[in-house]
Amino acid sequence: MTATSEPLLPQPLVAEVRPTFYERWRSRLDTDPRVYRVWSVLAPVLVTLLAGILRFWNLAHPHAIVFDETYYVKDAWSQWHLGFPSEWPDGADARFLAGETDIFTGDPSYVVHPPLGKWIIGAGMALFGADSTFGWRFAVALFGTATVLVLYYVARALGGSIVFAAITALFLAVDGLGIVLSRVAILDGILTFFVVLGFLFVLLDRRRHRERLEAAIESRRIDGIAPPWAPVFWNRPWILAAGAALGAATAVKWSGLYVIAAVGVYLVVDDALLRRTAGIGYWPTDAAFRQGLATFVLFVPVSFVVYLASWTGWLVTDGGYDRHKADASPASGLFAWVPLTLQSLWLYHQAIYASNLNLASPHSYASPAWQWPLLLRPTSMYYLGSATGENGCLAGGNGCAEGITSIPNPLLWWAAIIAVVYLVWRCIAKRVATDWLILTGIVATYAPWLLYPNRTIFQFYTIVILPFMLIALTILLRDLAQLRTQRGFPLGRWATGIFIVAVLAVSAWYFPVWTGIPVSYEFWFWHFNRDGWI
Repeated sequence: MTATSEPLLPQPLVAEVRPTFYERWRSRLDTDPRVYRVWSVLAPVLVTLLAGILRFWNLAHPHAIVFDETYYVKDAWSQWHLGFPSEWPDGADARFLAGETDIFTGDPSYVVHPPLGKWIIGAGMALFGADSTFGWRFAVALFGTATVLVLYYVARALGGSIVFAAITALFLAVDGLGIVLSRVAILDGILTFFVVLGFLFVLLDRRRHRERLEAAIESRRIDGIAPPWAPVFWNRPWILAAGAALGAATAVKWSGLYVIAAVGVYLVVDDALLRRTAGIGYWPTDAAFRQGLATFVLFVPVSFVVYLASWTGWLVTDGGYDRHKADASPASGLFAWVPLTLQSLWLYHQAIYASNLNLASPHSYASPAWQWPLLLRPTSMYYLGSATGENGCLAGGNGCAEGITSIPNPLLWWAAIIAVVYLVWRCIAKRVATDWLILTGIVATYAPWLLYPNRTIFQFYTIVILPFMLIALTILLRDLAQLRTQRGFPLGRWATGIFIVAVLAVSAWYFPVWTGIPVSYEFWFWHFNRDGWI
């Protein structure tokens, strides 16, 4: 080495990587309060607006009674007028569609679902007219759009960032199952709204309850040792709200009852773990028999009151199905004091339970619950067209089709199934309490259907499971996004971004068969090139 030569400096092992546009934006979001405030409002507004456009666009099409609208639309309208669902004359579908909407007979109709969902559908018909297909689908579209917004705030309440919440809500906004169940006047989309709303309230309660519990125990420590018993908290308004929301879910479909039971167990177990972590000596009995009793009183009775209130029309009128059944043989002994109206309602519920339990009529699109993760038999709800052009839906051409099939975005669905498995692993390995709540939602909305392998059920029932699956998927993507190569390249973020773009592309491809847009038969057929999808 000469005297004038430069010394050799050690080269960095990892090349310097310039921040990406996303990283610069995230940095401003995290450090600039003004940017944070703008996006905390803009993100939920934009994703909800997108959901609303996809759900309300051309909502009146098709001008037809689609799938089970034949039950719920007519029941909703007669219930709106009479207080209870009525029978309709033969050929009522065609006449109702033609504008003869008040031809119900007034005789009570036997229905197997509670009234709240039909009250909600009926409200849309009262606003826009019973002869309007837009009118009878308006309420489900509104609730489906609102579910996207509520899911955004569920994701935020889980401790997620604005980006995490926006991606979760975006997935539901563009998924076919969410779109179809918001554009067809049946009950499951409304049920989903109340279930997701109930979980939001549980999360809000958990955050507040944990803070209050930790503060109360800290103030009672003696020489750093926690007391054997923690205080019992009765002032938990979010638990009341959760009970009301899940009571409303049960008042739409009885499957909400499983969610009430599962959430009740979660509340007690989670509280027990919070008390154990805080050092409470008798934490199991403290949570189960002291705070658990208070939680039960706050949570369950309000659910029952909301459920019972949904039957008001049946209770205050005389014409409902089995309305006076107990008059002939009233209860004796312990239940003799119960009003005959409520005794009749109980007998009606026994009949509904037996019907639901034994419902096994053949249906070409029936799909037992074990098939749902595999997506073997999505439900076709409407179809018009032919391969030859006869009775075609388009003028000219060799063939055409327009249909509504409640198939989820396949890429999103199967990725979410993988994410649920990942969530189970996270629950075991990392023991994050909020992960357990999401898993509780999945189990409560899926596992009960496995108990009825012979019952006639359908793939589209998974709309209630889907929001929790999408949260699991976003958790997986968030963890994946942290991966970098040895040279610092953000491989995980690129993979996540590519996946999101691919999801949007697949949704665009399937959108015509979710909304009944007239297309060529070949185009329609290429969406269903698996056995069981047609």
